Amino acid sequence: MSDSNLLEKVSDKELYNYQKVAIQEIFTCFKDAPNNYHLLFQLPTGGGKTVIFSEITRRYLNEYKKKVLVLTHRIELSKQTHRMLKEFGVRNKIINSTAKLDDQNEFNCFVAMVETLNNRLIDEKFDITDIGLVIVDEAHYNSFTKIFKFFNDSFFLGVTATPLSSNIKLPMYKNYNELIVGESIKELIKKGYLAKANLYSYNVGLTSLEVGANGDYTVKSSEDLYTNTDMLSKLVSAYEERIKGKKTLIFNNGINTSIQVYYAFKKAGYPIAHLDNTNTKKERELILKWFNKTPNAIITSVSILTTGFDEPSIEAIMLNRATKSLTLYYQMIGRGSRIFGPKNSFDVIDLGNNFYRFGPWSAELDWQKMFKSPDFYLDSILSDEEIESNFRYEFPEEILKEFANSTDLTFDMKQVYISTIRAGESSKRVLEKSIAHHAKLCVENSEDVFDAIILSKLLNDEIDDRINRYSKCISKSTHNFIAWLKDDYKKKLRTYLRKNFDDIQQELKASK
Repeated sequence: MSDSNLLEKVSDKELYNYQKVAIQEIFTCFKDAPNNYHLLFQLPTGGGKTVIFSEITRRYLNEYKKKVLVLTHRIELSKQTHRMLKEFGVRNKIINSTAKLDDQNEFNCFVAMVETLNNRLIDEKFDITDIGLVIVDEAHYNSFTKIFKFFNDSFFLGVTATPLSSNIKLPMYKNYNELIVGESIKELIKKGYLAKANLYSYNVGLTSLEVGANGDYTVKSSEDLYTNTDMLSKLVSAYEERIKGKKTLIFNNGINTSIQVYYAFKKAGYPIAHLDNTNTKKERELILKWFNKTPNAIITSVSILTTGFDEPSIEAIMLNRATKSLTLYYQMIGRGSRIFGPKNSFDVIDLGNNFYRFGPWSAELDWQKMFKSPDFYLDSILSDEEIESNFRYEFPEEILKEFANSTDLTFDMKQVYISTIRAGESSKRVLEKSIAHHAKLCVENSEDVFDAIILSKLLNDEIDDRINRYSKCISKSTHNFIAWLKDDYKKKLRTYLRKNFDDIQQELKASK
């Protein structure tokens, strides 16, 4: 940062002003609250939560003369935390499945994976008698709560970007007494600490998706939707339209989807790698090293890079999935929010209607209200049916240019349906009227029937939108039926053009 007044040297690290304010507020709570108090601290991804709790650890060890335990849920986070604490001058020991604990008396700070520590505590192989502070990284994960019963006299500090529990049945207010809210995304962008997100949304029909026991969309239903040819084509087209050549991270819900995305981009000639939790450690390291070194690289992945991954050079994020998890939404977009050299903005392409569901990434949220009344927030999230009922397809500029001779591109499917049924006609007449309208657009902007058929292919997304609206009118929305209807419509449009091109052309000339 250019403003030196916002920085303060502490050990070998620099703290920003908002980080100092948060640390002071947390230490005030240490002083005033009982030993077994549970405090939760919220700060956006990229705001430096690890930096903050590392400095808290350093100061706590000096001031309180008790030991500190840091809990993480992934091995990558344990290693990152271990390294950051060392940068703050805090000597610490990682407790993993192979770690020997015969030297634990030599350390005042420990970093542990939650599952590993739980096993060690059950076996009574880890001495916790002098641990005064337990820090829980990514505290929204419900897996940490099993540890709480072992520490009746320790102060707990949970840190998270989103104070909403991963288990909706176990809200965070039941495990934490108080929430401290840090600087907002909007303010961090304004002050130059985070990059601004340029958001681009592509309307997607999600009514075929099913919600699982965890409250989010199932992998199977997501795979069925996002591996179909139309969705893969839409993904590649969105990349080419908005972010071609930028270093890109694609998030999917399902390994098979990510693999299909890999082949789709590979076929189109773009540099891409696939990464999931089945890759070996060496494979992962090679892929991430390649991604770091390659300016236009693309990684398609399955959730594995939502936490414990920091690559500031990322220029674009593609959400090739839908989620009902606000936490996951913020984690995915947050991967691109780091300031890096001249980079002060990044692009986000949403193919899961997530922007409609949660609002803009930098929107101001009432975290205190969400913490105290999570059900109120969860109940207010729009359903997919409500979201899709408000969709309005807009032609991209490059397609609009191809239909420059047309003055009326709109077709109100719902209104045409109502007037058609009221006139006593079959619902099929609605599609026939729509096809006639599309054919007119193509003929108006073509020299011959071959040009018109080529132009009709540019209407595929708009056709999909019309069919989605039509399916709601007739109350039929199964995935297979809608997919068949879209394909049948496109075939009938081409046939209509071949049979009627000359007649439509003559009508257009006569009307001038």
